[in-house]
Amino acid sequence: MRLLVLGGSEFVGRAFVDEALSLGHDVSMFNRGTHEPPAGVTALRGDRTAPGGLTAIERGEWDVVVDTWAWAPSAVRDAARLLADRAGHFVYVSSRSVYHFPMPAGADETAPLVEGSPDDEVAVEYARVKMGGELAAVAAFGDRALLARAGLILGPHENIGRLPWWLHRVARGGPVLAPGPADLGLQYIDTRDLALWCLSAAERGLSGPYNMVSPPAFTTMGELLEACVQVTGSDARLRWAEPETILAAGVQPWIDLPIWLTGEDHDALHQGDVSKAVAAGLRCRPVEETVADTWAWLRGLPGPPPTRADRPPLGLDPEVEAKLLEQVRP
Repeated sequence: MRLLVLGGSEFVGRAFVDEALSLGHDVSMFNRGTHEPPAGVTALRGDRTAPGGLTAIERGEWDVVVDTWAWAPSAVRDAARLLADRAGHFVYVSSRSVYHFPMPAGADETAPLVEGSPDDEVAVEYARVKMGGELAAVAAFGDRALLARAGLILGPHENIGRLPWWLHRVARGGPVLAPGPADLGLQYIDTRDLALWCLSAAERGLSGPYNMVSPPAFTTMGELLEACVQVTGSDARLRWAEPETILAAGVQPWIDLPIWLTGEDHDALHQGDVSKAVAAGLRCRPVEETVADTWAWLRGLPGPPPTRADRPPLGLDPEVEAKLLEQVRP
């Protein structure tokens, strides 16, 4: 299969490139060239936000195009229009954020959507950005567009900082504030499983929206953090705190304690219906493998892990954690 990845050097795009290469596909990457491409990739250079920036992909034909763009939807629109007559399938990595919030537990792909426009020239609210990207993909490719509505994405090369923060915190050892309950169900997708399913689905000609995340309660907060303890080999001791205690201290779920959510936020992110994707072949690797591989990647870096400038720094202030730990002594 001839694959064109728009981007491809970081996190999700990187997973598409790596998995496609491992499957023996012919892979081209189109980006600005700020990162060296892997061996075996055809590098095409250009800045899709600049006038004339798509020149490098004005020629050529591909079986599948993958786009992970998360800024102004007009960039998806322009690339998709340019490629529509020379590519067979268009995979747009979207987000479950395109559903109206609050999204009830058990919502599937038919849940109400936010408004969006493929013609937005600037990055607007994230949900609208992704909705605009979906509309752009469908406008150009019609029933040849596959919309992968991803939930929480974890795995090696993560540039958001969620699982890396937990791994580094646990690696420091000692008592670790663990947000309860320990059996809180989590729903996420390993970036490599996301890539593998999308590549297979595109080859099979699947189209339309798919919630792209593991089944509900695929793992738990306890299993995730215990896996962090195991792979880091630290002397960390998890001290579980009730949500009410944590929230009363002004701690923000998702930001101060990544991955963890409560109430309707938890229901929206961690209890979605993914039966459509599972029926279409989605398979998710064990959480222990995702955690171990992410830790191995982190240990191999020459410095701190990459982070996106458009996202806030994550993690709990050590002083706040220390005060809360005083309240949850074993």
